[in-house]
Amino acid sequence: MSLKFSKKEKLKSRKAIQQLFQARQSIHVFPLRLIWGRMETPLSKAPAQFAVSVPKRAFAKAVKRNRIKRIIREVYRLNKKAFYDALPLEEGNQFGFMFLYSGKREPTFGEIEKALKKLIKILPKRLAKVKEGSV
Repeated sequence: MSLKFSKKEKLKSRKAIQQLFQARQSIHVFPLRLIWGRMETPLSKAPAQFAVSVPKRAFAKAVKRNRIKRIIREVYRLNKKAFYDALPLEEGNQFGFMFLYSGKREPTFGEIEKALKKLIKILPKRLAKVKEGSV
């Protein structure tokens, strides 16, 4: 598995992002909230697509928002293999993920990495619950 963050893995479709928010499946590990869902129609050959959002209300300057987004994307890129291992990847199955930063101050790389690793541990349990139909 490549550690690259390819164009196929970027979630850019407005319809797909709206679909994620309508599904209302999320996990919160401070300072990240992960909104996720199974894509009805795969948008690419990548097993998962993801996007990052940082609120303008908390960080008025675009420079700070972009830095936080870069940190989150880099942590995801480095831990992508563990993230994919946590997903039930069957043929034609694709997931969409939206990371929302919920902190009030600029995070360090370590804080984001710690939160993402906790999310990776929680995600398979939540996926199993959804598969059973209890969520």
